[in-house]
Amino acid sequence: MLFLTLGAMRAVAQDTQSTPVPQASAPAPAPPEPRWHYGAFADGAFLYDFNHPANHLFRDRSTTAYVNEPVLDMAAVYLRKDASGQSRWGMEVTFQAGKDSLAFGFSPVAPKLPGSRWLRHLGPTDVSYLAPVGKGLTIQGGIFNSFIGYESLYAKDNLTYTRSWGADNTPYLMMGINASYSFNPKWTAAAFIVNDYDHLADPNSVPSSGGQVVYKATDHTTLKETVLYGPHQSDTAIGFWRFLSDSIVEWKTDRFTTAFEYQVGQEKVASDGEPRALWMASQLPLHWSPRGPWSFTVRPEFAWDRNGRWTGDRQFIYAITNTVQYLLSYGPGKAYFRLEYRYDHSSGPQGGFWFGAIQPNGVPHLVPGQNLLIGAIILTIEGSRL
Repeated sequence: MLFLTLGAMRAVAQDTQSTPVPQASAPAPAPPEPRWHYGAFADGAFLYDFNHPANHLFRDRSTTAYVNEPVLDMAAVYLRKDASGQSRWGMEVTFQAGKDSLAFGFSPVAPKLPGSRWLRHLGPTDVSYLAPVGKGLTIQGGIFNSFIGYESLYAKDNLTYTRSWGADNTPYLMMGINASYSFNPKWTAAAFIVNDYDHLADPNSVPSSGGQVVYKATDHTTLKETVLYGPHQSDTAIGFWRFLSDSIVEWKTDRFTTAFEYQVGQEKVASDGEPRALWMASQLPLHWSPRGPWSFTVRPEFAWDRNGRWTGDRQFIYAITNTVQYLLSYGPGKAYFRLEYRYDHSSGPQGGFWFGAIQPNGVPHLVPGQNLLIGAIILTIEGSRL
């Protein structure tokens, strides 16, 4: 038995040596990533205000500000080139129009920037360079998306159609220069210098600056902290500079998204008594996207403008927004159909929402509450190429 076993083992070994072992085929090279991206989008809505204000205005808003009439809120076309190790220069150009482009980017307490009538028609429009420093330092200059906030100027990129009060009173876009660096897959840091808190405002000639740290704790959880510091008054003494902190925690999976955002801002006002203005805002969006074209979002929020430096009125606001979305896709095009209900309540010395007919003083009454029922359509088309 021993001799038979040894003979069998020797025969197997010889057969193995004589039979070539098939080599694993080399993996196919990954296709190159597109460098150029282009697209267009438009969104329109009808905001039915149960208060029926005669001036057709959602008070103290810079986006979705028109009620009880059909409105084209935003339309834009864009072209973008990504910076990479093979092509280090990047750029993007965005042209936009619509009602939302009329008021965003300005300030209720500062004059408008010269040339703002045409600058408001530019969305993200900038050049960038990926410098060969370490893992790659990205430098960007021009008009770029703000580092502050959880929501975008464009409804297509948000979970709801109408934006939160925190989003509407912090920068949607910034104008200046920034640099960002990813130390590893978990940690990213950025610094920026911008012309002002609101990029279309012109209170002085001294720039503001700030920075951001992003920590990707897990595949689903991301933490962001952003600060902005600089003068937003004609008196540029450092004691009157505005400070804003924006903290965001997001948990996101294929079907669920939730985030908590908290903002706090303050500045000493260069006026009699030098009062210290205070701003606080927070939101907690909850988004569920089951399999299929439907998705659902609930967003409770609050905002407190103690001195009226952000919204233009001294008030405390709480609101809740409920959104149902149906997404229809066809080739490079998408259509988002959104039905939304929101309730806002404003109290305080100057709080309230417009109600009813015009009074002898030229404006409607103010009441604490406002109910809005919103129907919106967002159309997009986009593509890319090498």
